[in-house]
Amino acid sequence: MKILLHMCCAPCTTYPLKILRNKQFNVEGFFYNPNIHPQDEFDHRKSTVEEYSHIVDLKVHYDFDYQEQQWLDYKDDNRCKMCYEIRLEATAKYASENNYNGFTTTLLVSPYQQHELIKEICESLSKKYNIKFIYYDFREGFREGQNTAKELNLYRQKYCGCIYSYREREMKINAK
Repeated sequence: MKILLHMCCAPCTTYPLKILRNKQFNVEGFFYNPNIHPQDEFDHRKSTVEEYSHIVDLKVHYDFDYQEQQWLDYKDDNRCKMCYEIRLEATAKYASENNYNGFTTTLLVSPYQQHELIKEICESLSKKYNIKFIYYDFREGFREGQNTAKELNLYRQKYCGCIYSYREREMKINAK
């Protein structure tokens, strides 16, 4: 079964990719993360995904649409939901239009993300695009994946990616 794996970053990809390949899925990656702030962080994460994909022989499709202003203009308090929806909709749509049998996301590995919300969004998109959502709760492998990334000397970021998480991290650092 050929599936498309939305990749938020290389470290979060290590464990889900291992599990999916062990389950005999034919996995290709999809890097679409227009929320990452600032631009040099986006570039760093993209280049790390490129580096990692060569190490593990993973074909990755890239969409380099950088839309930070969209996040700044969004006034709702639930920016995370909007962020998940935009990235996951692009993934489901791409998978549907390019003859994949299903899709999933590395966002499901992080204990810091809104797991149930991500799952709900993917299930809804599965129906909308008539493409199977391959669900696994990858969180049990989060530390293993981070250790693998460390062993491979991959860049491991310290925040989710958006300007708001970047600011939260900076405030915590400055408070010390």
